[in-house]
Amino acid sequence: MMSLDGKIIIVTGGSRGIGEAIVRILCAGGARVYATYNSGADKAAGIVSEVSDAGGIVEFKQLDVTNVEDVMQFVEGVAKDAGRIDGLVNNAGITRDGLIMRMSAKDWADVLTTNLGGAFNFCKSVSRQMMSQRYGRIVNIGSIVGLSGNAGQVNYSASKAGLVGLTKSLAKELASRNVLVNCVAPGYVETDMTGKLNEEQKQTYSHSIPLKRIASANEIAKVVAFLLSDDASYITGQVINVDGGLAM
Repeated sequence: MMSLDGKIIIVTGGSRGIGEAIVRILCAGGARVYATYNSGADKAAGIVSEVSDAGGIVEFKQLDVTNVEDVMQFVEGVAKDAGRIDGLVNNAGITRDGLIMRMSAKDWADVLTTNLGGAFNFCKSVSRQMMSQRYGRIVNIGSIVGLSGNAGQVNYSASKAGLVGLTKSLAKELASRNVLVNCVAPGYVETDMTGKLNEEQKQTYSHSIPLKRIASANEIAKVVAFLLSDDASYITGQVINVDGGLAM
């Protein structure tokens, strides 16, 4: 059976959506989680309270993943506090959708800097610790639009495609030290973002999926938890679509 007992895992963007589901599942599995959030201190505090009541351990810190110095200090603090870092989930991300003719240079840069640059900052910061302890699991949260593209999302799609290249290259760099790097690419997922869609839009999306439904955040989180566990000890450099068959 999959076990995460005692694992020390960092989760970025852990206070909502897929990130929140990941935090809760990892804690329920026995991991000690250090999570970040950009906004919503009350929401983060509520998760801490609920996880604690259920016997889990999670600590949240407000952090801008694009700030290299702050990321390094955070990672060093986790390593000092816990003694090791077993896993990293790069989940923090933003969208600034729009057709390219109307997309500003700032909207392009903000999405690439947060979604791809933030993952780079954390991967770089944890790599030395993981290599020295000769153990580590890194899971980057991509998207099927990083593989198939999506009109109106050239910035977001490019950032998620970049995560694929980062994942595969880093997997090759770190494999000799037993540090595994993989990417999970969700399709449509029930989150605050999709919650803004009307019923007609949801039906349209659902009909395009072979399984005829949108995923729950927990269904994504369970795959992430597996990749962080010792049961996934021979999987690295892979992009795993969790999309109900959408990208077939």
